[in-house]
Amino acid sequence: MSSDLEVTHTHPVPDPGIEEHVERWADVDPAASRRAERQVAACFGAVPLLALGFVVVYFFVPKTWAVQFAGLHAPAQHIWLGLLGGVAILLVGIGAVQWARLIMGDHEISEERHPAGSDPAARDEALEEVHEGIAQSALPRRKLIGKTLMVALPSLALPALVTLLDMGPWPGPGTRAATIERTIWAEGVHLVTDVTYKRIKAVDMAVGELVNAAPENIKNLEHDPAAKAAATAKAAIIIVRMDPATIKIPASRKDWQVDGILCYSKICTHVGCPISLWEQQTHHLLCPCHQSTFDLGNSGVVVFGPAARSLPQLPITTDSEGYLVARSDFTVPVGPSYFERDSSHDYKNGDN
Repeated sequence: MSSDLEVTHTHPVPDPGIEEHVERWADVDPAASRRAERQVAACFGAVPLLALGFVVVYFFVPKTWAVQFAGLHAPAQHIWLGLLGGVAILLVGIGAVQWARLIMGDHEISEERHPAGSDPAARDEALEEVHEGIAQSALPRRKLIGKTLMVALPSLALPALVTLLDMGPWPGPGTRAATIERTIWAEGVHLVTDVTYKRIKAVDMAVGELVNAAPENIKNLEHDPAAKAAATAKAAIIIVRMDPATIKIPASRKDWQVDGILCYSKICTHVGCPISLWEQQTHHLLCPCHQSTFDLGNSGVVVFGPAARSLPQLPITTDSEGYLVARSDFTVPVGPSYFERDSSHDYKNGDN
């Protein structure tokens, strides 16, 4: 009687056991087994072809082609890319499901629930089960499935890799020099106010004054808002006038200023925030984002904060009428730093 009570307490529901195992057709018929293997291999083998087709469509189907069907108007390239990429992923899934249904081991097992923590013996047992699972997968015997799967899965990365690489020009030295490392500033370009585009005369600037400015040729991009925004993001400047007796002007930059008027990039060298918080008494310029502080009275060197390099200075002079003009483009890239750039020309405290 006590034995019955103990069983009832431990197992309130009678254990129904495992149903009688019924062999699958593929397990008893060698021809069916080989047919299932070929089906799975065909699914995996088609994936590289679809991935290659994805790449071909991406590069060779014109973006102007369109599909017109039942009121649908869509780019033909998008339709084919979706079909080829989607079917490739679908075939990997179908092949995996068929592999599990018809080829992998089909014997049911059961075990008692165990505590969450595993002792060394349990871990060793788990490893044994892993090895048993590998054996149950039949991969050691089904070489064709293993080989096609090894080709199918890596090939799915090909479409993703191609689309990522084609997001823009490869950022080599030549590309960087022609794009992010240059602005629309050039010799003879007038400095103008950033809203009214009014030319700035040197004699009109008072000591302590700061002016937010831009290159005059930015007006040539009015017809293209995107190009204008991109150019402004790099070419925006600030102009300050300080008492020449209170600032340090290195010998190498004597002709970069006009009677204490200096011009610097408005873009912080930390993460690219626009800056114009000007402290007249200290000659410091503060970035509102992360408090990087630059000494404009000493060639824009960093005196506080996370910025790692000096604020780029634009060489300026005046034209025959006394208006401020650029002597050249910036001599170093403006904006945030990046690991490929050459930092050897950045100004450092004490440089001449």
